[in-house]
Amino acid sequence: MATTQEPLANGNGSAVRPSRVVEEEEDEENIFVFIPNLIGYFRIVLAVASLYYMPLHPRTCSILYSVSCLLDALDGLAARRFEQSTKFGAVLDMVTDRCTTACLLVFLASAFPRWSIIFQGLISLDLASHYMHMYATLSMGGSETSHKKIDESRSWVLKMYYSNNAVLFTFCALNEMFFIALYLLSFSSPYLSPTLLGDPEAPSSLQLGTPASPKPSMLFVSPWSAGAMEMARANKMSSTVPWILAVISFPIMFGKQWINVVQLVKASKWLAEGDRAARRKQGLPRSKYRHAKKQ
Repeated sequence: MATTQEPLANGNGSAVRPSRVVEEEEDEENIFVFIPNLIGYFRIVLAVASLYYMPLHPRTCSILYSVSCLLDALDGLAARRFEQSTKFGAVLDMVTDRCTTACLLVFLASAFPRWSIIFQGLISLDLASHYMHMYATLSMGGSETSHKKIDESRSWVLKMYYSNNAVLFTFCALNEMFFIALYLLSFSSPYLSPTLLGDPEAPSSLQLGTPASPKPSMLFVSPWSAGAMEMARANKMSSTVPWILAVISFPIMFGKQWINVVQLVKASKWLAEGDRAARRKQGLPRSKYRHAKKQ
């Protein structure tokens, strides 16, 4: 039976707690309020706010989304500066990145339905590669192994990607820049959204196979409503800067997707190595070992 340790009494009869218990209480840290994790929570708030403004306020949405992404570098700096690197923080950071990018790609899939399968594929690749990599690292490398510590013999590409903070930041930042640029072009480029030409006969995205946004008249009963006027204001944006950003960031975005493929393949092979070792240890398949004994 478990017993509860009673506090000791001093000469005056006052209760005195054992020093060991006091030290344990003093050493207990609240991981959830570490500075890097507080930055992570703020990133989530900014990301949710950007999603709220995403349908009709491209400028506000882009600013909030970009700041949320840029803070991804700040929480890492804070973790190293204040010696507050934690597993919870690493998972929080990765989950926030995956979810925010997926939400933006969902919007792009609805804005450009003709290319929705590409955006759906990018979401799946991003989630699958990072999940497989994280799971393989924990199950094969041990619970104390960071997903950013890559053995060069396993993959020099992933080693360079995760070990160099400048490379990691550049790829992640320009990857998000490309998708933000596409988001802005959905409001400003007639080449991508034919309804912006102002032709009443121009196809809308409700017709199959046309990469265009719905006309305001399809979303709002009154053309003078606040929503319709805000959408008309958003569609008056210049597409020059978004096109420049898209062209500059496209090669890096493409490289980031290639790294995701490499990460997925390497993690799958690493898990398969562990499965083969486990099966040999268990004597599987049994038919093979029985045949070897008979010989």
